[in-house]
Formats: sequence, C-alpha cells, structure tokens
Amino acid sequence: MAKKQEECPLGAPLWMVTFSDLVTLLLTFFVLLLSMASMDPVKFVQAKTSIKDTFGWRTTAAPKQYTIPVIQSPPKAEFTPIPRETKMTYFKRVKNDLEMTKLMDQVEAIEKDNDSIVLRIHDSILFDKGKTSLNPSSYPMLRKIADIVRPLPMTIRIEGHTDDTPIARPSMTNWDLSVDRAVSVMRFYNRGEIFSIDRMAAVGYGDTRPVSPNTSEENRQKNRRVDFILKSNRKVDQFNRPVSPIPF
Repeated sequence: MAKKQEECPLGAPLWMVTFSDLVTLLLTFFVLLLSMASMDPVKFVQAKTSIKDTFGWRTTAAPKQYTIPVIQSPPKAEFTPIPRETKMTYFKRVKNDLEMTKLMDQVEAIEKDNDSIVLRIHDSILFDKGKTSLNPSSYPMLRKIADIVRPLPMTIRIEGHTDDTPIARPSMTNWDLSVDRAVSVMRFYNRGEIFSIDRMAAVGYGDTRPVSPNTSEENRQKNRRVDFILKSNRKVDQFNRPVSPIPF
C-alpha cells in the first residue's frame, strides 16, 4: 500500500516569517544610524548611547558632552573690495548711463583689474590751458556724472594729472596744478550740494602717473586728465546680504 504524500501548508514557512521580520528590523536600525550620521556629532553620540542603554549593550560610561572648537576668522577691513560680479554690474550700468546721457565722447569709462571703476575726462573739457578754475561749459557734464554715480554705493576720488611740461608760472608746479584742479571739481560738487562731501576725496599726482610716455604732443594730451575713481563704500557685512538686481 503506497504511503500517502504529505501536503505542504500554503504560504511561507514559519521560519521565513521570523527571518523576514528580523531582516526588516535590522534594515530599519541601520537606516536610522545612517540618517543620524549627518546630524550634529554631539547629538549622534547621545543617540547612540541611548540605543546601547535600551538594548543593554553599553559596558562603559557614557561619553561626556563636548563642543566643537570655533576658530575665529582673521579680522577684516571695514570696507571690502567689490566682488567682480557686482563690479561688472555697476560698470555696465555706468556705461549705459553715459550712453543715455550722450557723454561717451567726453567721458571714458574704464574697468580696472582691482575693485575700482575709472571715469576719465580730458583736461581741456574742464579747464582752460594752465587754469585751475572750472570752465562753466563743463558744469552740465559734471552734474550728469554726479547723477550717474549718486545712486551707486560708491565713493569718488577725484585725481588730477598733468604731463611733464613745466608750468609757465614759477610759483606753480605740475603737482600744484593737478591738486588745484582736483579740488576745484570737488568744490563745485560741494558748493552746489550736488554730491555728498563725505563720499568724495581730491588728490593730485602731477606728471608722476602718465598713461602714455610723454614723447609726443598726442601722448601729453592723454596724460592731461582728471580721473574719477569709483570705489565701493559698502561695509563687509553688506556683501553677505542678498543683492537685488540693479535696474537698467
């Protein structure tokens, strides 16, 4: 007589159910550890100790809390150079305003490698030959330049420059001429309250900083100039704030 074949019960074996539960719990446990790995190290140690206490695994005293040392950054200057992206935005705005006000033929905009923007004006536009008093015909142009720079968070350093030709008056040198001309521009802005005096400075360099060698009359004309050096007047913490785009 043939032996009756035993029928297998439906579903997974009982040991498989227990094994699956164990694997799921282990997976959950390691996912929990992985999620805590990106947390603060102090809190992670505390959580790990708590888990060991719960399961009775800890054999040593819980580690003491500790703090991560913070190294102070070196002090920064009160003012910082303009970030290149921000300076490019200002430079494009200045050039656009010069084109809109039709000053491109009189004012040359130059972007420097450092943190400054230069507006260069030929001396003949501002002064008569050998004179230190502003020519009245230059007043509208100077007012337009002030209108362009005033909205920007920048200061103006007005620099006077000459060529190497000696001055006809023995009591005056090229350096005297350059200083007096820079001061004349600054006085014009201050006297008419066109530009805030605390955002201006005047300096003269005489013939010590030529842009071209003084070997021809054409080069000497280039060296006789007044430069407006635009620099940021924003403090360091202001550059850490979001900057709204400047409308053109």
